[in-house]
Amino acid sequence: MRTIHTRQITEMIEELCITANYDLPREITESLRKGYETEESPAGKDILKQILENERIAREERCPLCQDTGTACVYLDIGQEVTLEGPPLREAVDEGVRRGYEKGYLRKSIVRDPLIRENTGDNTPAMLHTEIVPGNKIKIHVMTKGGGCENMSRLAMLRPSDGRKGIIDFVVNNVKNAGGNPCPPLVLGVGIGGAFDIVATIAKRALMRGVGIPHPQPNLAELERDLLTACNNTGVGPMGLGGRTTVLAVNVEAYPTHIASLPVAMAVNCHSSRYKSVVI
Repeated sequence: MRTIHTRQITEMIEELCITANYDLPREITESLRKGYETEESPAGKDILKQILENERIAREERCPLCQDTGTACVYLDIGQEVTLEGPPLREAVDEGVRRGYEKGYLRKSIVRDPLIRENTGDNTPAMLHTEIVPGNKIKIHVMTKGGGCENMSRLAMLRPSDGRKGIIDFVVNNVKNAGGNPCPPLVLGVGIGGAFDIVATIAKRALMRGVGIPHPQPNLAELERDLLTACNNTGVGPMGLGGRTTVLAVNVEAYPTHIASLPVAMAVNCHSSRYKSVVI
């Protein structure tokens, strides 16, 4: 067994909240550059140029990529050979978010009650997910998720007979209907299977796979390619102004499901697809 103090988790989350908001993942930047080089629409090309310039300024001047610095989505993969000591895990996570958003001058966007709408003032609580995995380490993933793209995420309980075509139609139609609202070009996480709660979780976590990493299962990798092509054929384009660079990547994850069910969820990330990970 290995003992880890929850203070370490607090410190890591503080740092990750800041760096996720300041530094776009390299693979996202490279994908945006590729989109700029191949985009045929003059308006779309100009938007991609501005997005890349924004990325450079944020990285060099150490300021947020976007004014919406997002909900702090925290995923902890906790090794089963780890013993935690110190403040309770939830307190440690929220303290890391609190410090990171204060120290990084990041906008606080969380309201305490979804109807009363009073701001918590420190961007807590985090959206916390934990999973017990083999080993004696903890992997911390932090995704700072903007509200505009989150609002365009969708979930449907399809029928098994809808099949592959039903999944493609669901995703493509939602991309069309979203238009420029989620600030394309997008990264899409698509969950298939499980149950109502599971499918949304696997879809959202798929966003952190990045771009250019196909699913190891051949049929799902093929579905990712087909979805990417179909979404980019919608003509939505960068920021909804037209073009072929609507989606940078589609990452599919699947889970066993009931014989009567075909749950499908689409988690949407904008071009500012912000996530960081660390292992302690």
